[in-house]
Amino acid sequence: KDLTKFQDEVMNIPLAGIEAILCSNDLQVASEDAVYDFVIKWARAQCPRTEERREILGTRLLPLVRFSHMTCRKLRKVLACSDLDHEQASKSVTDALLYKADAPHRQRALAADVLTCRKYTERAYKYRPLKVVEFDQPYPQCIAYLDLKREECSRLFPSGRIYSQAFHLAGQGFFLSAHCNMDQQSAFHCFGLFLGMQEKGSTSVTVDYEFAARTRPSGDFVSKYKGYYTFTGGKAVGYRNLF
Repeated sequence: KDLTKFQDEVMNIPLAGIEAILCSNDLQVASEDAVYDFVIKWARAQCPRTEERREILGTRLLPLVRFSHMTCRKLRKVLACSDLDHEQASKSVTDALLYKADAPHRQRALAADVLTCRKYTERAYKYRPLKVVEFDQPYPQCIAYLDLKREECSRLFPSGRIYSQAFHLAGQGFFLSAHCNMDQQSAFHCFGLFLGMQEKGSTSVTVDYEFAARTRPSGDFVSKYKGYYTFTGGKAVGYRNLF
């Protein structure tokens, strides 16, 4: 199930085997971006002729990539990839962006429908997909939504962590991480949420942050904490007991 552990062996698996692997919801990968990168890498290694490579990618492999769960940064690279038919790549990216912009209940319906579930169901990603809304004015800012199911939070007990995919602000990569923590007096377990900056040299960025959460599924987001924090690579800010 873990593509990263067996890179060399997987590169030698024939096409039918690769198709079987890509059909799996249980495939353990960092993100769908990694699935796309693997598919392109495999096709380049196995199909040296451009025409054959484009044919196999277009008819056999790309339909198994779940573009709707790829990051927008990677989707831009899909449009520029010379190994793909431009019209097909454009359609795949357009469909993915329309899905991302759709209402959550319609997204769930597509993932549950037997006809479309293989295209829209999330795999067992190591980094949870985010919904991100970005603004340039009056200053660079973004809203990042991390949706976690109750059972996912339950599996964090007693000391687990969930990391999100990266999102970008002021030219830097950030991520969210959810933890099962002990409270300050070590009296009980609690849900913690943190904002971290990815490693990138010694650059520092001061961020005005706010954490908000729903206390019940049908409720509004309630502001929990806000403040300022100066990030350098690998630093994080957050709250051990969000609730």
